[in-house]
Amino acid sequence: MTVEAFAPAKINLTLHVTGQRADGYHLLQSLVVFADVGDRVTARAARVMSLDVRGPMARGVPADQSNLVWRAAEALGVQAHLTLEKHLPAAAGIGGGSSDAAAALRALVALAGRNLPVDHGLSLGADVPVCLLARAAVMEGIGEVVSPVEGLPELPAVLVNPGVEVSTPSVFKSLARKDNPPMAPVPTAMSVADVAGWATQQRNDLEPPAMAQQPVIGAVLAALADLPGALMVRMSGSGATCFALFDTQDSAEAGAAALRAACPAWWVRACRLR
Repeated sequence: MTVEAFAPAKINLTLHVTGQRADGYHLLQSLVVFADVGDRVTARAARVMSLDVRGPMARGVPADQSNLVWRAAEALGVQAHLTLEKHLPAAAGIGGGSSDAAAALRALVALAGRNLPVDHGLSLGADVPVCLLARAAVMEGIGEVVSPVEGLPELPAVLVNPGVEVSTPSVFKSLARKDNPPMAPVPTAMSVADVAGWATQQRNDLEPPAMAQQPVIGAVLAALADLPGALMVRMSGSGATCFALFDTQDSAEAGAAALRAACPAWWVRACRLR
């Protein structure tokens, strides 16, 4: 028996850092959505644990116990042959590793008939619980509070990664302050323009320190903002992937094509966010 699971790119439309616990963990508020582009995890019953990493973005991705896909199997106590097909850039602020781990958990639960971990994968990473849900949600606390969001429309978007990695610990360490204002409540029954307008009034508090670490992020944001039909632009997570929301899917596709032609070294994908 073989089970396959999709691991969609996770996009932080907002990311507010609102505090820091005594143990050092940061408190977050984030409206998270998921793209229709991502990785794929396949699980097959086996006597010995193994992991095969392949795909266009597989270079440099470990195929051992340090990979979150392997660790997800360990968390469930399941032996399996796992295949990870990588299409998302690593260390890119779009939850690639966390979404891979969540997909592995879903596949292994179906394969072995196990229950999900009681912490919904939080021990594997702060983004794993929301990636298990894999649809629009507000993530709070250190990632353990996940509240689904209803009424959000499908959002035409373009994702861009300039091919640089950003150190998440370094970005958090460089925050000017850790007790920033909270995110405004998410309105219901919004249009795409409403979502963009509301999100523009929110923040990603990690964007300034990430841009200081990798100034090319500013160039990506500027290039996205210049595309016809772009409603708002922002960096996702701790970077360096940035996104723009568009008025129509045709505008997003045209924008992605223009950026690929102008910046062929960048990873560029048009997508839909849900």
